[in-house]
Amino acid sequence: MVAEIFASAMKRAAERSLGIMDLLGAAGALQAANETTLLTSLYRGWIDHNQGDPMMQAVLFNYAVVLSGINDLPGARAALTEAIRIAPDFLPPYINLGNVLEKLGATGEAVTQWYTVVNKLPAVTADTLNYKLSALKQIGRVLERAYYDEQAEDALRFSLELNPTQTDVAQHWFSLRQRQCKWPVVKPWATVTREQIINGISSLSLAAYTDDPFLCLANSARYCKNSVGRPKTSYMDEHRKRMSEPSPGRRKVGYLSSDLREHAIGFLTSELFELHDRSKIEVFLYYCGHEVTDNVQARIKAAGEHWVDISGLSDEAAAKRIMDDGIEILIDVNGYTHSARTKVLSMQPAPVIVNWLGFPGSMGSPYHHYIIADDFIIPPESEIYYSEKVVRVPCYQPNDRKRVIVPTRPTRAEVGLPEDAVVYCCFNGIHKITSFTWKRWMTILKAVPNSVLWLLAGTLEATHERLRQLAIAEGVPVERIIFAPKQNNPHHLSRYPLADLFLDTAPYGAHTTSSDALWMGVPVLTSVGRGFAARVCGSLVKAAGLGDMICDTPEQYVAKAIELGTDRAKLTEVRQRLADNRDSCVLFDTDLMARSLEDVYEQMWAEFKAGKLPRPNLSNLDVYNEIGTELDRDNVELMTIPNYLEIYRDKLADKDKYAYVPPDGRLWPGGQKP
Repeated sequence: MVAEIFASAMKRAAERSLGIMDLLGAAGALQAANETTLLTSLYRGWIDHNQGDPMMQAVLFNYAVVLSGINDLPGARAALTEAIRIAPDFLPPYINLGNVLEKLGATGEAVTQWYTVVNKLPAVTADTLNYKLSALKQIGRVLERAYYDEQAEDALRFSLELNPTQTDVAQHWFSLRQRQCKWPVVKPWATVTREQIINGISSLSLAAYTDDPFLCLANSARYCKNSVGRPKTSYMDEHRKRMSEPSPGRRKVGYLSSDLREHAIGFLTSELFELHDRSKIEVFLYYCGHEVTDNVQARIKAAGEHWVDISGLSDEAAAKRIMDDGIEILIDVNGYTHSARTKVLSMQPAPVIVNWLGFPGSMGSPYHHYIIADDFIIPPESEIYYSEKVVRVPCYQPNDRKRVIVPTRPTRAEVGLPEDAVVYCCFNGIHKITSFTWKRWMTILKAVPNSVLWLLAGTLEATHERLRQLAIAEGVPVERIIFAPKQNNPHHLSRYPLADLFLDTAPYGAHTTSSDALWMGVPVLTSVGRGFAARVCGSLVKAAGLGDMICDTPEQYVAKAIELGTDRAKLTEVRQRLADNRDSCVLFDTDLMARSLEDVYEQMWAEFKAGKLPRPNLSNLDVYNEIGTELDRDNVELMTIPNYLEIYRDKLADKDKYAYVPPDGRLWPGGQKP
């Protein structure tokens, strides 16, 4: 049948009697049958025999789409270039040609194509506006990835001026300002409001911007609803049949992550996978990241019983593979992070789905049943900030005690540090620095003579210079701000001991970076908040046996940093205590971590079998999102305000005057009123 369609269409194409609609119909039939070779031959034949046809540019465009799909990028480039030559005012080929050029490595030429669309000014219609928005979005994406932050920010700002409701554009615009340390980060202008910007902030960026766990939960739920959506397929009905079936001897546990490689997640989990008790669980590792060949991934592959690369599978095929493997408990080690496969999880390919490690907060989804934490990160009174049921282990973060460190340690002189200075360091990503944190650091430096601040370098020298000028404005000489270039992990770890004290950021504190510092013998000073990201560092410091290094207020944090910077004996005592605890503390007891996870997995499975699988409560979160977007966070540091719950209570009471209240009076997630 397909061969007949192809033969007939080719004959008519040669006779110039195959109209555009008939061509598209035949092409659709060949594509549905996955006959790519015949499909490209049909397009090529039609083009060869129909030169001068008034629809040639559209056919060339479609032909290029097919060629791009089979990775014939030179062919696609030629077809799109010809389409533009024939019809210079036909804008879609410019967009796709930019994409093709980017894949071919010609990023500059790609940006030129997109700017052509932006600069063409035909009559303003819905189509031309969409082309312009698409081009600006592509320009911003490519420039952001290439670290042309200022130019990317400008392109995205222009796009928002044309349409301020683009949440994905607002997300990247905000992220660019964060990583450039441009304060205030949220800076509304005539056509774009504060609420529109905040509604576009990604969940991770939001955690670094404000310690507002209600808004973080509402933001996650909003993203899940709008960007992940409802799946066409769900396996939950099939899972219910398993409730009455006998359980196999071992739990089938799957870990889903794009970061099982040289990445913070890979560094943390390598030894854990090696230590899982194979008599209790059967480990499946589902990898959804880009193709790599590094030592960390090789080690993780060897540690798991089953390594399954699903990066090339569609969401439906990946979900079916997990389902066919019989996975009972699926651990989402991505959350809302880069390359996550949340749409796979939405199909519920396993009866129990767990949020752990990759994302510092609640997923706000209807299909994540549990979140793994510890008593410090989520105390009982904080469970209202999570849609998942909270299960706890002694310390939520695993660690690799076999991490590779280069044997030769650098000297202070070799890394540009003064030999006799008090070295405060922070190797958190520069985007985690807020104006409030910066002012505290400057206060500390001014109070501790001969002290310096050693920071991990950002992506741009312009950002470093911005921070230097901010230091000068606070009365701190620029030579006391020193940037450490990024290095591979073994070399990066080796330089930690050159620092005297690690100063944490807030509200998004150090996670892997904190455990790295503690492993290398550098004490960490942290100030805790209410949300997940604002409490992880405190959990790790406590688990390392340094509970006295956890501060409840920023004032305590500053005073403690000054005290340790001016009293060497006290700082030496803390460092010695850390060294004495390192090999016995909970933080680095990976065996305990493996056993604890296995115990909670068994608990989860028992609840599923008993018909007690938690059902996430997502009620009223649109109201919380509305309240949260109204609050000013650039001028008020929410984590320092003692009456956080009262703020939301007052806002809810005000909205109750004008809005419908459910008959049961539920205002708080989970039906609880704190």
